[in-house]
Amino acid sequence: MKILLLNQCFYPDVVSTAQHLTDLAVELAERGNSVTVLTSDRGYDDPGIKFKRSEHWRGVQIIRIPSLSLGKSSKWRRALNFGSFLMCCALRLLTLGRFDVVVALTSPPLISFLAALFVKLRGGRFCFWVMDLNPDEAIAAGWLRPDSLIAKLLQRMLIFSLKTASQTVVLDRFMKDRILAKAIAPEKTLIVPPWSHDHAVSYNETGRQQFRTAHLLAESFVVMYSGNHSPCHPLDTLLTAAQELAPFREIKFVFVGGGSEKAKVREFASEMKLNNILCLPYEPLDTLSHSLSAADLHVIVMGDRFVGVVHPCKIYNIMTIGTPSLYIGPSQSHITDIAEANEKHTFLLSQHGDTATVVNSILNTFKSGPSHRTKMNAEVPHAFGKAQLLPRLVHAIEQNGFNSTTISDSVAPDPV
Repeated sequence: MKILLLNQCFYPDVVSTAQHLTDLAVELAERGNSVTVLTSDRGYDDPGIKFKRSEHWRGVQIIRIPSLSLGKSSKWRRALNFGSFLMCCALRLLTLGRFDVVVALTSPPLISFLAALFVKLRGGRFCFWVMDLNPDEAIAAGWLRPDSLIAKLLQRMLIFSLKTASQTVVLDRFMKDRILAKAIAPEKTLIVPPWSHDHAVSYNETGRQQFRTAHLLAESFVVMYSGNHSPCHPLDTLLTAAQELAPFREIKFVFVGGGSEKAKVREFASEMKLNNILCLPYEPLDTLSHSLSAADLHVIVMGDRFVGVVHPCKIYNIMTIGTPSLYIGPSQSHITDIAEANEKHTFLLSQHGDTATVVNSILNTFKSGPSHRTKMNAEVPHAFGKAQLLPRLVHAIEQNGFNSTTISDSVAPDPV
């Protein structure tokens, strides 16, 4: 079967969508499918990194296309970056023939529209893998007015993508509800959470000590936010807590990853003269266990308006590590669903603006001592691991190519 995968990020990039799409591409290729990936030739978080324009890797044909790299310091720069990639992608698609299945993710926003047009022109079937939902995200972030002409146009493009797709894969029940509200048939929608990288990530005591020593954290209690620093995951409450806890010299706040809001973390630390905040870049997958294991408390943040729009998939790797998790966000989200269903993992729940609860949660965990990591690794990968969830997605994609029957949520029970 010939399968085309479309997304701005792919191997060897280290952002989450690149890692999950890479897992999918390799699995599809190992099952005997002819897999082609159309992606960017630049790093997503660091556009200064450039990759080979074309290569054959682990049975996957990778085609990388150019785009502008104006940075993420303003919305218009990001829009031009996305627009240039979409234009180059559209031109490259015109040179490609028919595929049995085209799978599009959501980076850049509405690349799914190109995929939908492509299958209309060339034939084949379209599977829409919704990692985040736009223009809903842009509207929730305040970048677009819901009644603006551009918002209405982008919403029409999204609806066209959803109606063209023979299968839409979403990440949680809240995202599914948003899709169904757009008059999409329930039987065309499948929930598959983004799996933990349990093949590569597990608690690593040696790696923990190496990471902590390398970054002068050996004697510290480490509160870590790891992943995308985005307006969808507002860090104001956590930063205010870091300011209030500055007198506790043993407590360090470590921000690992990238994104448009990373600069704000650095600026806050500088303006408030805080020595308890450390900013680090994304960690490669082969050493991700080291950084995640180095934390004594992990932080997961969900913006109040972004439930069902984005999905902080960091939770699955954190649960595999077993470190306690501090959640800052609305009282109903997929994170609270998971917290209610998993008694063995320590979840500390709080809401935006409730700095007192966040501070107390950090202090209580700090005072409880070092032996608070839960040993639940044998159970968590079974529910959210690659071995459980990747075959579910592969089955949906392959069956899309074999026949016209869509896959409903009855294929297998969804993990909470």
